[in-house]
Amino acid sequence: MPLLPPLVSPEELRDALGDERVRVFDATVFLRRAVDDGPYVVESGRQSYARAHIPGAAFADIPGALSDPASPFAFTLPAPEHFAAAIGGLGVGDGSHVVAYAQDAPMWATRLWWLLRYFGHDDTSVLDGGLVAWTAAEGPVESGESTYPPASFTARPRPELLASLADVREITEDGSACLVNALSPAVFRGEGPGAYSRPGRIPGSVNVPWNGLVDAATNRFRPPAELAAALNHGGVRTDRPVIAYCGGGISATVDLFALSLTGRDDARLYDGSLTEWSADPALPLVTG
Repeated sequence: MPLLPPLVSPEELRDALGDERVRVFDATVFLRRAVDDGPYVVESGRQSYARAHIPGAAFADIPGALSDPASPFAFTLPAPEHFAAAIGGLGVGDGSHVVAYAQDAPMWATRLWWLLRYFGHDDTSVLDGGLVAWTAAEGPVESGESTYPPASFTARPRPELLASLADVREITEDGSACLVNALSPAVFRGEGPGAYSRPGRIPGSVNVPWNGLVDAATNRFRPPAELAAALNHGGVRTDRPVIAYCGGGISATVDLFALSLTGRDDARLYDGSLTEWSADPALPLVTG
């Protein structure tokens, strides 16, 4: 039985902070854009973490230590031994319960949740509302850097949670799965300045924007019934496998987390997402 539920409230986390199994991580990354939906620059959230974080929380560097250093794309899933060494170095062992949070958008916390889940670690929670909700609930913060003692993490990859470019290409031809695009409706339609090589969406995709799954004012997830309604309204099929994608495999994990909160934990992530797909001019994209 996990120590905490998958979606943990600030109050529940506060009560659990003294437990020696708990490992809290700020996973924040900032995507700085000169123009809305244009190309972005990846900026670590470590500086603002050092200014204010949940007491005892360490920092998880998603684009750095927790991504594949050899990949041409940012945020690529690392090899099992790379991830095991990096997450073990942060203090996560097989008996740890991880609580991930972000300073603003939940996608960085859900990315860490997904990474751990992919590598076989189920005892992971996302702090509902992140640092915003924590401080709103009068949770204390501290400055500086905190670390946990290194631990031994056993990576047990679950390939059934991942979709490759070849998998997605096959689905565009046979319609055997439901492709869910987690980006904004405008980006889904291919409008405005683009952050990727070419605008548009993968053929056959439906659109469930990640930010429609959380309350804009509080960053907290909507109740499960509302999540199910948003996913169904967006066109997510209950009778087919689901693959979620976005720009670089980050915001799609919000959709995957929402699906899991509604009882669907079989959905896959297309990790390469539009960054990989749009880079190949031979692959089709749909606009409008």
